[in-house]
Amino acid sequence: MRPAHAIIDLAAIRHNYGVAKSTAPEARAIAIIKANGYGHGAVEVGKTLAPIADGFGVACIEEALELRESGITNPMLLLEGIFDPDELPLVDEYRFSIAVATQQQLDWLLESKLKQPIDVFLKIDSGMHRLGIEPENALEAYTKLKTSAKVKNTVMMTHFARADEPAISATSDQIERFNKAIECIRAPCSLANSAGTLAHFNSHQQFVRPGIMLYGATPLGHSHETDVLLKPAMSLRSAIFSIRDLPAGEPIGYAGRYVTDKPTRVGVVAMGYADGYPRHAVDGTPVSIDGHRSRIIGKVSMDMLTIDLTDLPHIKEGTPVELWGNDIKANEVADHCDTISYTLFTGVTRRVPLRYVNRNN
Repeated sequence: MRPAHAIIDLAAIRHNYGVAKSTAPEARAIAIIKANGYGHGAVEVGKTLAPIADGFGVACIEEALELRESGITNPMLLLEGIFDPDELPLVDEYRFSIAVATQQQLDWLLESKLKQPIDVFLKIDSGMHRLGIEPENALEAYTKLKTSAKVKNTVMMTHFARADEPAISATSDQIERFNKAIECIRAPCSLANSAGTLAHFNSHQQFVRPGIMLYGATPLGHSHETDVLLKPAMSLRSAIFSIRDLPAGEPIGYAGRYVTDKPTRVGVVAMGYADGYPRHAVDGTPVSIDGHRSRIIGKVSMDMLTIDLTDLPHIKEGTPVELWGNDIKANEVADHCDTISYTLFTGVTRRVPLRYVNRNN
């Protein structure tokens, strides 16, 4: 079989959830497992966290139904709410909580015929300007929910735009706007995403929403002190299946982007952009070969990439290669590719089998 695969360490995910809980000890932690668990497999991640998680967050009802149908019974929040009122009977049947972030969603809920009241997270736009009720309308919207027989509990929520930049005031400004919007409201609150959980302790409130940190990547960058708190959950791996020696002055790969400046030993790895590895990875993007750091040379192809083995004469065909994981952090690769770890994880394609280790006993 082609050697490309990803090892998913479920113990690391449990550890990282524990970091979120210990960082915000007074808050309940809603584990965000949308986008197929950020590429790690939502059902497996959900099952490993189910015994300890205060709840789960997903983007939409399709993701929530997959988890319910796998036997996961924890509270579950639809972070984008509903897209059509026809979803509400399923929300009712499966006991989902929903975000309400638009006037239309609010109207749909209030006009519905739910059999039982549900929990609602009322989203306020505190400055991201993507979704959310305007701050000046927060009290009116909350009052409608509070007095409706369709609603059991209401949590006030917002989302940060720049919490991964703790040196600037944007997050503090959002917290201030949010607090002003709810100053006449007595309700539990949810503000903190992963970056908020790790870097903005005044945002913890009653609920935090750890996402990317569950998978072992700090949103604050690979050089930030929080990096050592988290354990990488995904190790993207393959192997060298061809080695050749080239003289100086030879181009490698499509468009000849990299030209050898000295006699160079080149390894070909079974991993490409059809597997989810970024095509735009630059020369010098790090890889680990049997525990030794090296680099990509030449453009990433659909099914292959080329690496520099010049200083590793002992490496042979079949030697394992880690593209990111424990030796090479995903954030470091992301920095070389002008992207973020989120896109690396969620970009891994179905051609790459996920192999799980350290399941619950």
